[in-house]
Amino acid sequence: MICVDTSVWVDFFRGTHSSLVSELNELLEDDSVCLAVPVWIEILSGASKKDKERLGKALSALPRLYPQRSTWKLVEQWIKKASPKGETFGMGDLLIAAIASENNAKIWSLDADFSRMAQLKFIQLY
Repeated sequence: MICVDTSVWVDFFRGTHSSLVSELNELLEDDSVCLAVPVWIEILSGASKKDKERLGKALSALPRLYPQRSTWKLVEQWIKKASPKGETFGMGDLLIAAIASENNAKIWSLDADFSRMAQLKFIQLY
């Protein structure tokens, strides 16, 4: 499964990059996309009033991944490993990454923080 991050969804819905739109459409047709709940919340909270309902319906068809108690422990472990290396990450990105990792999902993101997490071997990127 591919856990698609907010940055990719924003470009997808805007139609900014035709290759990204095509690739995500292909993954959606193959039922290869899952949605971490923090991404779901970011999308809905950033959507305009007129788009909220449409986006909510469209995204509700995707499998959603929720944090567990173990997710928070994983985030804490990653912080302890990253800090001595001078790496810091936002809580939202850490949560999305940990949820994806626990569900053996690769992350597709345009956010460089996820690339740095992959370099630390916390996650796998798509």
